[in-house]
Amino acid sequence: MPKIVIIGAGITGVSTAYALLERGYDVTVLDRHRYPAMETSFANGGQLSASNAEVWNRWATILNGIKWMIKRDAPLLMNPAPSWHKYSWLVEFVVNIANYRENTIKTTQLAIMARKHIFEIAEREGIDFDHVRRGILHLYWDKKDLSRARIVNELLVKGGLDRRSVTVEEIQSIEPTLHSTPHGGFYTPSDSTGDIHKYTGGLAWACERRGARFCYDADVRRIERQQSFRVFYASGAEDRHSTQHEICADAIVICAGCSSRDFAASLGDRLNIYPVKGYSITVELDEPASQEAAPWVSLLDDRAKIVTSRLGLSRLRVAGTAEFNGPNRDIRDDRIKPLVEWTRMHFPRINTTHVVPWAGLRPMMPDMMPRVGRGRARGVFYNTGHGHLGWTLSAATAEMLAVIISGDLPVDVRKVA
Repeated sequence: MPKIVIIGAGITGVSTAYALLERGYDVTVLDRHRYPAMETSFANGGQLSASNAEVWNRWATILNGIKWMIKRDAPLLMNPAPSWHKYSWLVEFVVNIANYRENTIKTTQLAIMARKHIFEIAEREGIDFDHVRRGILHLYWDKKDLSRARIVNELLVKGGLDRRSVTVEEIQSIEPTLHSTPHGGFYTPSDSTGDIHKYTGGLAWACERRGARFCYDADVRRIERQQSFRVFYASGAEDRHSTQHEICADAIVICAGCSSRDFAASLGDRLNIYPVKGYSITVELDEPASQEAAPWVSLLDDRAKIVTSRLGLSRLRVAGTAEFNGPNRDIRDDRIKPLVEWTRMHFPRINTTHVVPWAGLRPMMPDMMPRVGRGRARGVFYNTGHGHLGWTLSAATAEMLAVIISGDLPVDVRKVA
């Protein structure tokens, strides 16, 4: 039975582990944190959103980034300080503007494929993750933005998505708690929301029940390849107290988020992943009045680039913004404040005295497409770089990679039986 080591216990790493276990592999997952899903998979926007599959590779994104540089609360903020990594990423981003239509359609198809797997896995394994299947409503505030949204919608529909335009009256009917009046919108009834941290944790426990080993507090220091792979990692809070460990494997899968770039370089591959920071707040709906005033249908405000997800009766997740500022995880008040103000503006009866802020780094490739497949060296594989759609795409890319690995390292079904 081939032994696979997966580096990273976020949503992509754990999903990959599950797909490989289903095919009979011996799987070990290493993560530098004490629990699964402690970085980007901790408190994201919560959407399983095929309707948000549009890639960002447009000239308008570049122009808005320049225009918003001096606005600290802008939806997209870029630190102009020189950085070879950042500017090389931006050059490749611009090159991929030519692939905007094709990549948007491909991403839509991947998201629809992933949705089926996620729902089946959650039901099979009994994973409770505050799943709400009431669709996603996109809001547009003027005629120009709504007209452009119709063009984007054509690509999403071409990718197979059931998504329709809705009037102001229909918007109020779909989500009556909304106190603002947009110009129009689009509604995707098949999209849904949930708590990614709870889902990933539940999936990790399901993997353990199926025989996977999870090594937490495992800081991978180097990977050596001889006849097989030798992975060296340290465990312990500080170097002077850490214990050195070694594990052997027939193959390595890199699912390490923004750290995937460094692992790839050590293995002879180039992954131009850039950490794009996003922020969220979790509004604790402690009072019945706030629970009644909070939306159940997930929203995406196109102008503010803010999304909402209802996480059970007593929590509302509000998330957004994109910040190009390197591997910086600081939670900035001037980036959190707009999320709180947006909530107060559109849902004034929600009490926002109890708000939990968070920031995470999205691992983004310049073409906005995840890297799924083989590395240069035999036995090296990648499932990473999912950007803002990590949860939405994870189950599909895990299945794709499992098929590739099955072809390269087939399991002897007689031994498994």
